[in-house]
Parts: sequence; C-alpha cells; structure tokens
Amino acid sequence: MWRESAKLDVMTLEISSFQLETITRFRAQIAVWLGFAHDHLDRYRSMDEYYAAKIRIFENQTADDWAVVNFCSTLPELRARKITFSAFTGGADFSLEGSTIHFRGAPVLRLADTQLRGAHNAENLMAALGVGVARGLDFDAMRAPLCEYKPLPHRCEPIRVVDGVEWINDSKGTNPDSVEKALLGETRPVILIAGGKDKGFEYDMLTDLVARKCRAAVTMGEMADRIEELWGERLPVFNAGRSLERAVELARAQARPGDLVLFSPGTSSFDMFKNYADRGNQFRELVQALH
Repeated sequence: MWRESAKLDVMTLEISSFQLETITRFRAQIAVWLGFAHDHLDRYRSMDEYYAAKIRIFENQTADDWAVVNFCSTLPELRARKITFSAFTGGADFSLEGSTIHFRGAPVLRLADTQLRGAHNAENLMAALGVGVARGLDFDAMRAPLCEYKPLPHRCEPIRVVDGVEWINDSKGTNPDSVEKALLGETRPVILIAGGKDKGFEYDMLTDLVARKCRAAVTMGEMADRIEELWGERLPVFNAGRSLERAVELARAQARPGDLVLFSPGTSSFDMFKNYADRGNQFRELVQALH
C-alpha cells in the first residue's frame, strides 16, 4: 500500500477504535473527530475504555498538525491546531444559522444547494470544509464538489414513496446516536423500524425522542423484545421478531399519508444479515416490491 500511495498528494483513512488500540507511530496530519456515542460495548468493558481507544487518533499529532473536531465533544488538550464545528450550538468556527453553514460568521454553503438532509449532515459538511481549510483551500473551490456529492446507499437513503408515505433506508445507522441524528432531521411523523444484534448497550437514551417524533415503532432482531419493553409504555410498538419482511408489513400497516417510515436499526446486523449493506439491500428490495 505504501508503494502505491507514494505518488498521492493526500490519503484519506477511516480508522476504527479497533485499529487505534494498537497504533505506535500512526500520525494523522489532519485528524477529524465527528463525535462520540455509545457503541461496541460487546468489545469494550465500558464507555471509558471505548473512548480511550478512540482518542488515540490524536496521540502522535504535533503542533504542525490539525484537529477538526466537534465543538460539543469533551476532548483532552490537543497539541494540534483546532478547527471546530457544530450545527447545534454557538461558539464553533463552523456553525449552522438557519439552513446555511457559516465559517467564523461568514456564510459559506447553503444546505439547499447540496443533496444532503439534516443537521447531522450539516456537521459532516462542516468537517469536510474544515479539512479543506486546513489544506489551504478556499470555499469557492470546495463548494461545487460538495454540492455535487450524492449520499451513499444505506445512509438516510430515500427509496420511494408509496401511498403518500416515504420510505428511508438508514441501515448504516448501527448505534443509537445514528438513530438520534436521523430522527432529529425529520419534521414528519415517523414509523421507526429498529433493532438487531445485541451490542451491550441500552436504548433508553432514545426513549423521549422516539416518543416525541414517532407515531409508532417496529422492533426486530435480538433486541426486539428489550426495545419493545422499553418503549412500549410511551408509544405503540410492534414486534416483528427475526423477520425483516414482517417488520415492513407492520410499518406499512401503521403508516399514514404524509408519514415517513425510517429503517434505522441503531445496532449492527450480524444477528440476521451478512452486514449492514446486506440488511439495507434486503430492506430496499422489500420496499420496492410493495404495491
């Protein structure tokens, strides 16, 4: 890989906490910290242990490097120069005012000109813009490619509208934070399909938001019973067991014109599927087959 990358100007890597556990010399000239949320408690003994692995992305940086970080995150003192962003609070270098991203008070990108939806995607755009600032790019150069970018499958992917109900595939939502971000970006009543492999965390942090945003929920997979018990006192919950087809049937029965059916499981897929892509592809096929 190193020989093949020698001619590249930039290499972009997504580094998992699993990989960061064993780094010795790895050093990112620009490290991006999008946020920190409950995940992987089937591997780590606590959130503190998980955080300790994740935070190592900054470990070997120097004052010559950059850290593009979520302003709302709790981080140690960093040696790298910081660029901060937040769509939810003031005080960061990048902020969201109305539906426009600002950099230190100046407007730089309208969300309406992009193909992304939701405040969480506004933060993703801010992070990309922050990397550009660290690389010395101007906003005019960055704006056009960001506006042309289309979201990848399984990430709040619109599938189709059936009988006035929009169906969204967010199979890449593999932790509760992903579900939270997807729900916060919606103004329509939601029928939420959630559940999958038991990764060792609870869904109680989502209960108030789900009760506020959702008309009903459909649970599935290993966690179906636990989520049903947790949310059942706050809104109608329907248990599909280990059948995605049944989950789609139940969601369709509850949805009304103007609603959104959001498939955002909030955990991994390995109890029933090969991976999140297999899960999302099967969901898409089931929705495309609806009459």
